[in-house]
Amino acid sequence: MKERPILFSAPMVRAILDGSKTQTRRIVKSQSNICCPFGKPGDRLWVRETFQGPLFDSDNSKCCVYRADGGEAPEYVDADDNLRQGWKPSIFMPRWASRITLEITGVRVERLQDINASDCYAEGCFRPDQLKSLGSEVTTRDNARGAYRKLWESINGADSWDANPWVWVVEFKAIDEFDKGLS
Repeated sequence: MKERPILFSAPMVRAILDGSKTQTRRIVKSQSNICCPFGKPGDRLWVRETFQGPLFDSDNSKCCVYRADGGEAPEYVDADDNLRQGWKPSIFMPRWASRITLEITGVRVERLQDINASDCYAEGCFRPDQLKSLGSEVTTRDNARGAYRKLWESINGADSWDANPWVWVVEFKAIDEFDKGLS
């Protein structure tokens, strides 16, 4: 079993935490890539997200604050005793600060636009029943794909959907803290 980092935005972290996101699609970078760079079933991914830390709580233990939880970035004092406030980008999150570990349950390659409605929901998009409660009548495959297309383009840029790239589809489940097996 290997462990690798993976970046997620704050909305996607919230979807993982609420159990609605169980898949991610990432562009295949090279056609000669026959092994998924994220791993294989049984491997683990530790989630990098926008954070602030290390901070120290009342018993002087290291802790972090996460942007996905909402609120403002906490103030902190830097090495030169200057008061600062701000979020650290997810790319700079060290392993000790990660609060989410995912176990890969499946990996496949497909064209982006081959996504089906249930996979759109597994990507963290609203399900039709959730949208109905908001007053919308989104129930068709095309509407689910439309919601996913907006999500994809918000992450990968305008016209990235139209390019229809090959993507790695990585299916996962969140594992409990006590199951991480970290020392």
